[in-house]
Amino acid sequence: MNVTKIMLSAVFASIVLLVGCSNDKENEEVEATTKPVSFDESVLTTSPFTGVEEQQSNMRPILATINNHPLARPQSGLSSADFVYEFYAEGNITRLLALYQSELPEEIGPIRSARDYFVELAKGLDAFYIAHGYSPDAKALLDTNFVDNINGMQYDGTYFVRSRERKAPHNSYISKEHAEAAMKDLSIDEKMHDAPPLSFHPDAESAKLGEVASTIIVGYEDPQFTTTYSFDKNTGNYERTVDGILTTDKAGDKKVTPANILVMEAPYETIDAEGRQSLDLTQGGPAILFQNGVALKLEWKQIDGVLTPVQDGVPAKLVPGQTWVHIVREQSIGNTTTYTP
Repeated sequence: MNVTKIMLSAVFASIVLLVGCSNDKENEEVEATTKPVSFDESVLTTSPFTGVEEQQSNMRPILATINNHPLARPQSGLSSADFVYEFYAEGNITRLLALYQSELPEEIGPIRSARDYFVELAKGLDAFYIAHGYSPDAKALLDTNFVDNINGMQYDGTYFVRSRERKAPHNSYISKEHAEAAMKDLSIDEKMHDAPPLSFHPDAESAKLGEVASTIIVGYEDPQFTTTYSFDKNTGNYERTVDGILTTDKAGDKKVTPANILVMEAPYETIDAEGRQSLDLTQGGPAILFQNGVALKLEWKQIDGVLTPVQDGVPAKLVPGQTWVHIVREQSIGNTTTYTP
């Protein structure tokens, strides 16, 4: 919120009261000037999700469900995401949610189906949510307009386009042009309303505290999803490989190099024969944050709807750049998540 505007509003209100303006019209004017204002992009000095100065934008966050099946790799648009969340979707298969606020890539996908906790994540981020398909619980939420969204089940062949290079369900994509057109066509607010409760170091070198952790392995039951991160001292970022294959963006073959790796434990439960999961994102729990080649053991909490790393009761500082969040099963940290100097 713009502090100058608040101060000016307060001064104006005091002057009006002192001169004894008591008629209804004047009272209405005073009330209008002292109401809280919505998020003002003029207060932005850095991107609210990356902490990078040249990325500042007032674009509303867009959250897209991206297929993470081996046949869907390499995906398009991951290198441009501010945050990437990796959740279990069914059984031992994970799915990605890419958050875009500082920039929107030309192509995103393959787009995959929604889960109810994906929809709840979008709600907490006040994001425009993009998916193709849904679980029964997710559909129940989407049918109530719980979040602003578009779904490929209704817009296949219009906003969503099928690639001929891959077979369904690994071939649904949405372009920047179509995502922006959908927001306009459906009269969806395109501007950001609230800044997230995230905190950033001024640069990578400021993040020095923690155990040395140059190589990180986030293990999954299915090795096709096991992820290894290698810290690059020259860039301050991490190279990412999955099942031994370097993670790149299909658009331009650009490497995906997050600055922060956040691993959070959460209480998954299997709820049907398809292996679909339920997940309560409000509980918080243990977490470990990797940045600048070190590891910090801390907690995570949902603050104002946003999954936030917390240290000593306040949001832990992130290194400017992309953040990759693994939401793993309980008791995973220390067992399947390991790191070495």
